[in-house]
Amino acid sequence: LLDAKGRGRQSPPPVLIANLNMARALVETLPESAIKLAETFWPGALTIILRANPSLSWDLGETQGTVALRVPDHKIALALIEETGPLAVSSANLTGQPAATTCAQAHAYLESSVQVFLDGGPSPKGEASTILDLTQLVDTYDAEGKLSTTGVIKIVRRGALAEAKIRSVVGDLLEVSAG
Repeated sequence: LLDAKGRGRQSPPPVLIANLNMARALVETLPESAIKLAETFWPGALTIILRANPSLSWDLGETQGTVALRVPDHKIALALIEETGPLAVSSANLTGQPAATTCAQAHAYLESSVQVFLDGGPSPKGEASTILDLTQLVDTYDAEGKLSTTGVIKIVRRGALAEAKIRSVVGDLLEVSAG
């Protein structure tokens, strides 16, 4: 995937999943804030970065032990993921080029490096997903079972999901943005 896009290992692709159960299998821990965000914004334009399950033997590039997860809001993509399992993905373009919105555009960009194209019809042109880093979150429970979360959630890339909407779910765990 990285070679096909002309992208270096320092920019690992996100992994599309179909549901929270797939997320649980891919990550070391799933903080309560991640669950709340997923239940609120998935499927949709939210990508969350968590610590990867150490037992995973895939090579996504220089992930620093993390994995970026997203549930797409597309019936064909979800059906494919249900059939195959999680998929490392990227927009269908060469790095630095506009994302393809049709199979023909994707073919024009990637024909020499991709063997199979799945045509699900035109993709709605929209803003990229918002990417949040949740790797600093730590959930602990006291003797009475009360949850306490430490750490912060950082916005890695601003996208379709507004900061105010994220804050409405996770409150002060979202790091205050500069500017």
